[in-house]
Amino acid sequence: MSTEQAAPLKGAAGSEAAQTRRAVGNILKGSAGNLVEWYDVYIYTAFLAYFQPHFFNSKDPLQGALEGMAVFAVTFLMRPIGSWFFGRFADRKGRKAALTLSVTMMSAGSFFIAILPTKDVIGVWALVLLVLARLVQGFSVGGEYGTSATYMSEAATAKRRGFFSSFQYVTLIGGQMLALLVLVVLQNALGKEALSEWGWRIPFAIGGVAALVVLWLRRSMEETVSASQVEAAAGAKASGEAQPGTLKLLFTQHWRALLVCIGVTLGGTVAFYTYTNFILSFMNNTSGIPKETTSVINFWALFIFMLLQPVYGLISDRIGRKPLLLWFGITGVLFTWPLMSALAGTKDPMVAFLLMMGGLLIVGGYTSINALVKAELFPASIRALGVGLGYALANSMFGGTVPLIGAALQKAGQVEMLFTYVTVAIGISLLVYIFALKNRKATHLDREQGHAWDGHPPLQADDDGDRLAAANR
Repeated sequence: MSTEQAAPLKGAAGSEAAQTRRAVGNILKGSAGNLVEWYDVYIYTAFLAYFQPHFFNSKDPLQGALEGMAVFAVTFLMRPIGSWFFGRFADRKGRKAALTLSVTMMSAGSFFIAILPTKDVIGVWALVLLVLARLVQGFSVGGEYGTSATYMSEAATAKRRGFFSSFQYVTLIGGQMLALLVLVVLQNALGKEALSEWGWRIPFAIGGVAALVVLWLRRSMEETVSASQVEAAAGAKASGEAQPGTLKLLFTQHWRALLVCIGVTLGGTVAFYTYTNFILSFMNNTSGIPKETTSVINFWALFIFMLLQPVYGLISDRIGRKPLLLWFGITGVLFTWPLMSALAGTKDPMVAFLLMMGGLLIVGGYTSINALVKAELFPASIRALGVGLGYALANSMFGGTVPLIGAALQKAGQVEMLFTYVTVAIGISLLVYIFALKNRKATHLDREQGHAWDGHPPLQADDDGDRLAAANR
C-alpha cells in the first residue's frame, strides 16, 4: 500500500490559530454526534428499572435486572459487525459519510423504542422488537466509536492531539450524564408511577430528535480522508492489492497492531463499564442506596469525570500517553478491590460518591487518551477499521458483559468475584502497556499530520514492520 498523502483538512495553509479554530469546529461537530449516540446507549440502563415490567415477565427486581442486562449485553454482539461495516466504509468513502449514517441509524432505533407497544399489547413480540431495536443501535454505535476516534485524532492539531481527542470521552461520558440528568428530572417531575407507566418513553424520543439535529450539523464537517486514499480504494481492486478498509489489509499487514489495540482496550472497557454503568445497579441492590439517590451520585461523579478528560489529555500532550495508561493499570490493580468492597458496605451517599469518584480518577488515565493511542497504531488506510474492530471485539467480549456478569453475581450472592474479574482484566492490559507501547514514539499520525513532539528523532520502522521514510515526514 502506498504512503498516504496528508488529508485535505491538514493540507490547507494557515496560521496555527486558524488551524486550531478549524480543529475546534470540526471536533465539536464530530463529538456532538458521539454525545447523542452514547446518550441513546445509556438511557436503556438508566431507565431499565422503570420499563422492564413492560417487556420482561419476572416480578423479582434482581431477576428482571438480570434479564434486562442480558438484552443490553446481546446488543454488544453487533458492535464488531458495525465496526467492520462502518470502518470499511469510513476508510474507503470518508469519515464524514460514515458518521452521518451511524447517527441516522441510532435515531431510528430510539424513535422505534419510544413508540414500541408493550407485552400487554403484543405479547412476546414486544421483547423481540425491543431486542431488534437494540441490535440496530449496537450496530450503529459499533461504527461510531472507531470512526469518531479516527476523525478526532486526524482533525486535531499535532501538538494537542491528547487534548482534542479526549473530547470523544467527554461526549461519551456526557451522553451518560445527560441520560442521568433526564432520569433525575423525570423522577422529580413525574414521580415513580407515571415514569413506570409511560414516562420512560420520553428519553428515547429525546434521543431520536437530538440525533436528527446532529445529522444536520454533520453535513458541514470537513473530511479528513485524502482523495488519493479514496482513489486507491477503487484502484487496488483492479491491481489485486489489499484495499484500504478491508480485513485482508488489516489481517495481513496490521494484525500485530490489532492485537495491541484489543489488549489496550480490555482492562479499560471492563473498568469503565464497572464504574459508570453497572455501579447504578450495584449501589441499588448491593449497597442498598435508593434509586433516586444513586442517580444524583452518578450524575455529579460523572460530571467531574467528564471535566477531567481534557486535563488528562493535556497532561499526555506534555509527558506522553504511556504514563497515563500506567497510572490506570497500576492503581486499578491495587485499588479495585478496596474501593468496590468499601462501596458494597456503605449506605452513606457522600461516602459512596467519594468511592465512585476514586474509581473514576483511576479510569481517567485510560478513557482520556485511549482513542488516540489506538488511532496512532494504524495508518489512515486502515485506521477506522482497525480502531473500531479492535475496540468492538474487546468491548463485546469483556466490557459489554460487565452489567450481565455483575447482575448474575449479585443474584448468586457472589458479587466479590466481580472485583477479581475487574482486577485481572486491568492487570492483563497493564502488561500490554508495559511491554507493547513506547512513550513518545513516532506514529502513523506523526507521519501523516506532523510530529507531536519537538525535537523528535528520525522515524523508525513501526510495529508492523513498515519503513517510515524520513522524506514522508
